[in-house]
Amino acid sequence: MRMVEVQCVADVHALLGEGPVWVEREAALYWVDIKGLKIFRLGPDRELSEWSTPMRVGSLAPRAAGGFIGGTDQGLALIDLETGRFEIFCDPEAGLPDNRFNDGKVDRSGRFWAGTMDDGERTASGTLYLLQAGADPRPMDGDYRVTNGPAVSSDGTILYHNDSARQVNYAFDLDAEGNVSNKRTFLQFGDGDGYPDGMTVDAEGCLWIAFWDGWCVRRFSPAGERIETIRTPVARPTSCTFGGVSLDELYITSASIGLDAAALEMQPNAGGLFMVVPGVRGLADVPYAG
Repeated sequence: MRMVEVQCVADVHALLGEGPVWVEREAALYWVDIKGLKIFRLGPDRELSEWSTPMRVGSLAPRAAGGFIGGTDQGLALIDLETGRFEIFCDPEAGLPDNRFNDGKVDRSGRFWAGTMDDGERTASGTLYLLQAGADPRPMDGDYRVTNGPAVSSDGTILYHNDSARQVNYAFDLDAEGNVSNKRTFLQFGDGDGYPDGMTVDAEGCLWIAFWDGWCVRRFSPAGERIETIRTPVARPTSCTFGGVSLDELYITSASIGLDAAALEMQPNAGGLFMVVPGVRGLADVPYAG
């Protein structure tokens, strides 16, 4: 475990902070508080903005056309924070009222991947969907208890996806048309590891995973070797992404939900946004093509 400085750069006390995304055109970081019904923005001079949301937003990603696409508890939405637009355009799970969208990311080709889950985390009713511009969402894999991740390798040929409840990270082969095949267990975790949550890939092709109840973010090589562990000052880091003008800053979201008074006293910044300079750069996010 390497000792590096982990700074709290936005002490927002999110209930369930998640989904950090670096928006290059604004030089700003956005993230969500799913159960606190908020979206946050950390600007170039670390100025903080926030918006209340009329629904639970599990993830958001910038669109090439402007604004964002997001996965919510009501379906997939087009989001424009300047105008207050939250428009549901598709709900592939209208028949599953206990499900909601959780984590989502855009791949190297501008396609949006987002997973659903049982909000009560009781049943394995979650599905990983692919949304391509101009098409309906396609179910790509199922039987998830808690979907999290997705992340795509630096060359765009491998898709990673977590089932946090089962402490497993899967890898799929990903072709140019967005088809996945050869699903396999890439990483399996156990007692004392925490639960693999949101993740990102760096410019060297390594995978960074935040571990809920693990007090850390870990880095893994393309071969699955654990390279590094960065300890966080909070028990429930939820996701991570690279940002900054040079993409050399790793931003980490966290949660305060479910922590008792004693835990919150020990973790006064629980739910905050953290930043560390890990000595490796990330990859620029591609906007959703729709």
